[in-house]
Amino acid sequence: MLKWVRYFADRGHDVHLVTFNARDQIERVQVHKVRYFSKVAYPLRILGVRKAVKATSPDLLHAHYVSHYGMYAASTGFKPFVVTAWGSDVLVEPRKSMIKKYVVKYVLKKADLITCDAEHMKERMSRLGVVREKIHLINFGVDTQKFSPKEKSEDIRAKLGIYDSPTVISLRNLDPLYDVESLIRSIPLVLKEIPKSKFVIAGKGSEETMLKELAMSLGVSGNTKFVGFIPNEELPHYLTSVDVYVSTSLSDAGLSASTAEAMACGLPVVVTDAADNRKWVEDGVNGFLVRIKDPKSLAERIVYLLKNENIRNRFGKINRKIIQERNDYYKVMEKMESIYEELVEGYKKRGY
Repeated sequence: MLKWVRYFADRGHDVHLVTFNARDQIERVQVHKVRYFSKVAYPLRILGVRKAVKATSPDLLHAHYVSHYGMYAASTGFKPFVVTAWGSDVLVEPRKSMIKKYVVKYVLKKADLITCDAEHMKERMSRLGVVREKIHLINFGVDTQKFSPKEKSEDIRAKLGIYDSPTVISLRNLDPLYDVESLIRSIPLVLKEIPKSKFVIAGKGSEETMLKELAMSLGVSGNTKFVGFIPNEELPHYLTSVDVYVSTSLSDAGLSASTAEAMACGLPVVVTDAADNRKWVEDGVNGFLVRIKDPKSLAERIVYLLKNENIRNRFGKINRKIIQERNDYYKVMEKMESIYEELVEGYKKRGY
């Protein structure tokens, strides 16, 4: 979301950010920090958001995450109102209770325009009663100037202790949804074929301790490096210093940011056949799709790529082109800017 805010601020628009979270100052953006209060104080939160929106008197109000900020934005009654669905807010929340389903349907109905980054999310929202024409597929976009193919960083490889070893990286959080366990279980199978291979496991999460213990019990901890959270500005150096990217996620909204960034850096990818991955990765053409929770198939694809440098390079070049053409941050934001302008102009013509 901050990527969107910064883009429009850089374009010279007057941008205001209403948030419950304390943030550092964002250049050229006026941040309105609304006190969150306790869970029982929803009316006070709503009043705080309404006050902040009224103070800015914007041409357009855009909220991210339907069941949270979307709800508060919808309660202001401000028009035109845009909301972006992120995934769980429309895929999971409506299934938790009738109240949450009502809230999601309320926000989607109040929105003049809805954006999401996956066809299956669009389908789910249409089943909640949303007119499909109101939903626009807008990717979050990758800065393809920042994330681009480069020479491997010897400093990063030395820091990770991978040196001349063929290396695989995972950037998903260490939570059950991302099933990094399947990747850990695939490592012994890869090492049988390529004993020198290394695995870089980034991210934090509830399964961190379990995954480290699993790696130790399988005898692969010496070939596995848990590096924790990697700041976004450092990610390109990590991605361009390894050979293969893997995502074992059980579910996603659209194409995950880390997968898109790896593709932009010219890496071949091995991802689960879930969510919209099939729309971005053609099996055997620019990467591989594997069944969820299938360490054996995952290992086979990793081994194949590590053993075939020419295939890795070919897949990587195709991936780079795909992201440049379909998911470039600046192209995506230009599209969103046009949508904003059209929506605001439409309201002005109707006398709002």
